[in-house]
Amino acid sequence: MSDPVRDMEAAASAGDIDAQAAAWVAERNYADEWSESDQARLDAWLDQSPAHKVAYWRLDAAWRRTEWLSAFPAPRQEAVRRRPLPAMMKLAAGFVALAIVSGAFAAKYFASPHERSYSTPVGGHEVVSFSDGTRIELNTDTVVRTLMTSDQRQVWLDKGEAFFQVNHDSAHPFIVTAGNHRITDLGTQFVVRRAAAKIQVAVEQGRVWLDARKPSQSTLLMPGDVAMASANAVSVTHRSKRELDSELSWRRGVLVFKQTTLAEAAVQFNRYNQRKLVVSGDDVGRMKIDGTFHATNVDAFARLAHGVLGLTVAENGNEIVISR
Repeated sequence: MSDPVRDMEAAASAGDIDAQAAAWVAERNYADEWSESDQARLDAWLDQSPAHKVAYWRLDAAWRRTEWLSAFPAPRQEAVRRRPLPAMMKLAAGFVALAIVSGAFAAKYFASPHERSYSTPVGGHEVVSFSDGTRIELNTDTVVRTLMTSDQRQVWLDKGEAFFQVNHDSAHPFIVTAGNHRITDLGTQFVVRRAAAKIQVAVEQGRVWLDARKPSQSTLLMPGDVAMASANAVSVTHRSKRELDSELSWRRGVLVFKQTTLAEAAVQFNRYNQRKLVVSGDDVGRMKIDGTFHATNVDAFARLAHGVLGLTVAENGNEIVISR
């Protein structure tokens, strides 16, 4: 037989967690600035309990769906206009009230049985297919979360790099969130890479809408466009098909270098391998190479550095040091 007092205490606790999660969702998504210290506070709260993570992800998914239905009426807009913050705070209050007054109903209503997480280790590669025909290809050391239901399609790129081949459905937009930015598919094949506080979006086919933290920096990306976005700036360059194919060569398990410095080549190799390349000396780092290598074959790269460039290669524990 259940204990009514204990049940009431558990419900109150769940309500408190949902209320806190709702407050975090409101602050995270609509603060004028979101700093590293803000993220650290949120991460600390999430790490306190699995229940905190479940509540946050559940309410955040519902919040994002509500926001996008009203704040993103047409991809052709030059800027995405958000609803006024007071209205958002009223919505947050609604979440809080719903969580406290009817915790069981809120849990059922906002439940996300289709939310899943996928990850790859260093050097890993995985392709995930969905029932709508969409495919996500995960590069090395990557973590994504997905929420794929009959009425919403959302992905969070928490870490790493992923290639998206999306089956377009204008009634159910496919949205990728990476840091402070959102990418909406407009019938597309594109890749998103997240590193620290910056993201890179490259469009292979179709179009995507990049929604920046600052609405004036939101932009429409076309085939060949590569956007580099940080919290405060977005820049867009154009690459040829050949250049873009080289950048996406990781999908074939290789790295393609064309007049690439040794320093940058080492950075790329180190993304895929536990054994790390260390280029010693600025003059050595500025030397340039051409070539195609298997992403996990650091020994072949080291042999080229020694045999073709005449550099010294030495093993030092888990490192391969390249120097004069």
